[in-house]
Amino acid sequence: PNLMPTSLIVDCHCHAGKGDGLTGPWDTAAPLANYLRRAACAGIGRTVLFPAFHSDYAAANRAVARIVAGRPGRFYGFAFVHPLRDRGRVGAMVKEAVERLGFVGLKVHRYDARITREICEAAAAYALPVLYDVMGEVSVVELLAAEYPHVSFIIPHLGSFADDWKAQAAFIDQLARHPNIYTDTSGVRRFDLLAEAVRRAGAHKILFGSDGPWLHPGVELAKVRALGLSPADEARVLGGNFLQLIAPVRSTRPAGLAQPNRRRAATPADARDPWQPPQSSSR
Repeated sequence: PNLMPTSLIVDCHCHAGKGDGLTGPWDTAAPLANYLRRAACAGIGRTVLFPAFHSDYAAANRAVARIVAGRPGRFYGFAFVHPLRDRGRVGAMVKEAVERLGFVGLKVHRYDARITREICEAAAAYALPVLYDVMGEVSVVELLAAEYPHVSFIIPHLGSFADDWKAQAAFIDQLARHPNIYTDTSGVRRFDLLAEAVRRAGAHKILFGSDGPWLHPGVELAKVRALGLSPADEARVLGGNFLQLIAPVRSTRPAGLAQPNRRRAATPADARDPWQPPQSSSR
């Protein structure tokens, strides 16, 4: 990937393009005009884009790729994958995303379904970081850290956009203990928890993100500035850590790695609010 000086700011969490669910902003449209104006005022130099929620992530990823290709010095792309609906084709989707579209990471959301081995193994094959929104189900972090120690997982919102402080407090311990677990700052409202995460896990485990275009990138950036970090640590959070995570990304799949099976499983549409915790399950 085309890296940049760490003095510039990278927003690692922004949606782009149109969804097709019409449930709420998250699956209807993620327009970038206001975001880009606000980001420019805040001094944000690069942004990671991935689709809004969509019923066809392969198509949505291609739409985001066109946005990235239009301004390659401004954007990075992450491919969104659905753990159930894309089952059996994740490997092919990731191959296209990396080798043809030039993407440098994956996005998965618990709102769609729980992350799978198929996704983790595809990420491992290309050394891709995975941004996985667990929606408060932070217990899975223990499994991901143990089963895939060579995959970097970014758990956004300190583990819960829904402001579940118990989940966030529990996640800080995981963040501190597991070297392949990272977080982003987007949507974190309890500032003292963010400060505790930096203190216990270290600035090298935190990435700046805004969850744009719906959250104001300048407001989200102000939280990082308010942490009062040293210049070196602030540079890590604002861009250096992200660049370090994507530096090992492979542009081709190494020979000899088995392709995942081709089974597919459909899942019914479910008009849930993605920022509310999922219902408990026996799984």
